[in-house]
Amino acid sequence: MINFVEKRKWFYIIAVVCMVIIFGTAVVLGVPMDIQFKGGSMITYSYSGDLSVSEVEEVAESVIGSVNVQESQDVASGIHSVVITVAGSESLTTEMHESLTQAMEERFPDNNIKIEETDNVDPTMGKEFFAKCLVAVAFASLLMVVYIAFRFRKIGGWSAGAMCVVALVHDMIWVFAAFLFLRIPLNDNFIAAALTILGYSINNTIVIYDRVRENKRILGGSTPLGELVNVSINQTLKRSVMTTVTTMIALVTVCVVAIVYQLDSILSFALPMIIGMLAGLFSSLCLAPELWVSWKERSASRAKKA
Repeated sequence: MINFVEKRKWFYIIAVVCMVIIFGTAVVLGVPMDIQFKGGSMITYSYSGDLSVSEVEEVAESVIGSVNVQESQDVASGIHSVVITVAGSESLTTEMHESLTQAMEERFPDNNIKIEETDNVDPTMGKEFFAKCLVAVAFASLLMVVYIAFRFRKIGGWSAGAMCVVALVHDMIWVFAAFLFLRIPLNDNFIAAALTILGYSINNTIVIYDRVRENKRILGGSTPLGELVNVSINQTLKRSVMTTVTTMIALVTVCVVAIVYQLDSILSFALPMIIGMLAGLFSSLCLAPELWVSWKERSASRAKKA
């Protein structure tokens, strides 16, 4: 049996060091933001034959400056397209659209280049959307605390819920890290992945808390909380690992399909999900229950001194 509670200090150190590295990287490299959050313009071109993304990027940058180019394919119709994204406070003018289209047609005369769609996002709207997304995440976390506090009120529900939120913040930071290290611009996929990971991670933690409650009933209230938590984690360890592995197999399959068919939007969701699943497994086994034990022990120590 693994003594998780005894090793909790090492888990805390690992988590803190990783957080420092993540935020340090964000400061040094900067955080890539999609136009949904930063504002800017997005132009979609369809084409036939083979097209080099690097050449498209070269053409676009010669006309409108720094851009991000993604290639995709409609599986149903088989139509290939490239999406040119320009982030910034100023939207592209009609003249710039026309100049870019002309440059694309001249550079790739045999690829039947056609402009399919143009979108402009105001930076103010992007910031408002990002703020609303953060509110949604915060509201979801609050509801989880209330749920855990009510369900596990007989074993100290509020403190258990609070420590769950700390672990969930850890998981969301790792989802952010996946976008940061892979240089995927933050977009609505970030919010979708973060909320999905919240659900998976909280479910694993709830299973452990439920086992703690059951073991307390079986072993008696005099059993130390650390011992109850340690036994409960080991009892649910196989279940938590297998659930995560099964989900990751599906996600890896999605990644392979996305790479084969060049579905960048799906890939930018599935890859952070894999990182988030691993972070969620770590936090549900090694952070949330152990933090709860530390909190309860410190509270008991203060009560004795008082």
